[in-house]
Amino acid sequence: MPSTDEFTGWLGLDAKSVEGNLVKTTFNPKVFTDDDIDIKISHCGMCASDLHTLRSGWGASLYPVVVGHEIIGTITRKGKNVTQFEIGDRVGVGAQCASCLKDDCYECTHDNEPYCTERVFTYNDTFPGTDDVAYGGYALQGRYPASFAFKIPDGLPSEIAAPMMCGGITVYSPLKRNGAGPGKTVGIVGIGGLGHFGLLFAKALGSDKVYAISRSNAKEADVLAMGAEGIIATKEPGWAKDWTRKFDLIVSTANNADMPLHDYLSILKPGGRFVQVGLPEEPIPQIQFGPLVTMNVHLLGSLLGSRSEITEMLETSAATGIKSWVQTYPMEEVNEVLKLMEAGEAKYRFVLCN
Repeated sequence: MPSTDEFTGWLGLDAKSVEGNLVKTTFNPKVFTDDDIDIKISHCGMCASDLHTLRSGWGASLYPVVVGHEIIGTITRKGKNVTQFEIGDRVGVGAQCASCLKDDCYECTHDNEPYCTERVFTYNDTFPGTDDVAYGGYALQGRYPASFAFKIPDGLPSEIAAPMMCGGITVYSPLKRNGAGPGKTVGIVGIGGLGHFGLLFAKALGSDKVYAISRSNAKEADVLAMGAEGIIATKEPGWAKDWTRKFDLIVSTANNADMPLHDYLSILKPGGRFVQVGLPEEPIPQIQFGPLVTMNVHLLGSLLGSRSEITEMLETSAATGIKSWVQTYPMEEVNEVLKLMEAGEAKYRFVLCN
């Protein structure tokens, strides 16, 4: 039976909502259980996934939808089974809010919760075996299973932590899992919300050299300020020839289907890895298997990160002083900020504040 509780948020009612047409109104969150927490939301980062979902770019969305999965807030209510948190604790919730967590689930018992067959995304999803819809963080309140909430370290401001809950962990996990660190040369494709985290975390993990890979060198000053050695402009004819066999790892945050994938694979060292985390709405062109076979390179994908990786990322960020590059706006201005985001104006993450 649906919850009778009422929360307030900014709802997308159809595909035109992405044009700045969210409606502030009430919605009914999931039924409260002994394993849940209620959060008074203070901050929510804006992710490209929000735009894809609002316009049904990845398939028909579950309207009405409340997007936003880079959530920070304080706990106002907790179920009796929740022992790891207290009322008033500052916590974050990312793009995944649940999985089965069963003892016989290989993914959940091997730090791979994002790949659990009962994974629940924080919005535009439903909870297995119920009529409950998952609603995100463009709201005043949120209700989520406590098992996918994370204590925010005291040294990490909320507006800095919020974008890490999705944008940060989406690149931190593949960097960590694919060997970014001392002795490695790492490339990050796309210098946006995810890409800027890629540069920051690749350096924080101790990689010898980190390069941004972008269409142009327009963001060169920012890239250098983030600690990268430089920027590689792919609009330059023959750009890949100068970088053949230079990279151990490339993480691509690009969302464009026309990416020069063949060139990206050609600049990897033998045994190098290309990890795609951006999700274009259109299919990418067919690729040639030549580089995969003759260079023994690996073409991989990655979705989010495990709970242990999120905790590690937050602790690492607090300890090393990593700062997300953010621009903050009142939540009430969300429709205007959506337009700015669609126009590519974020440098490099918009954060909505209640």
